[in-house]
Amino acid sequence: MATARKPQVCVLGSAEPGSKAYELAGQAGALLARSGVTLVSGCGSPATRHAAQSAIDAGGQVLSIIPSDAMPDADWPATVVVPCGMGDARNLLMALAGDACLVIGGRAGTISEVCLAWLHHRPLLPLTGCGGWSDGLLQNPPDERGNSPILPWDSMDTLRVQLTSLGLVRV
Repeated sequence: MATARKPQVCVLGSAEPGSKAYELAGQAGALLARSGVTLVSGCGSPATRHAAQSAIDAGGQVLSIIPSDAMPDADWPATVVVPCGMGDARNLLMALAGDACLVIGGRAGTISEVCLAWLHHRPLLPLTGCGGWSDGLLQNPPDERGNSPILPWDSMDTLRVQLTSLGLVRV
């Protein structure tokens, strides 16, 4: 009997339009969709929103967990929306909703999500070479425990290899 659940990958972080990280976020969203992976995103930053829209444009599924208690506008880039009404506490849901977490750039909210993912043994896939908080995650993990793998990526080829190593996509 085939399993009904598809792999899920959270896209965490932030990057501005026009940056290399923003462009790679969009490419990553499309790659996840074409690979049959459900993208999980709050769609709160330009980069995570771009990743979600790119996944939808590629025919993929996007679950958006948003901090408010209200449904977003109809143009929100998601196929399923969960308005959790938890504010920043939503970060725990984000950390737990993926089989792995893709980390792009990032600010304080991203750090919170990454630390929660780390505590709950979710693999972390930080984008490197584009600046932001994700650049130093491999050298500066949340703590010394080694709770989960940190698998950096800097291109779609590398990201595909890392996702394949985790068993989330097939060659």
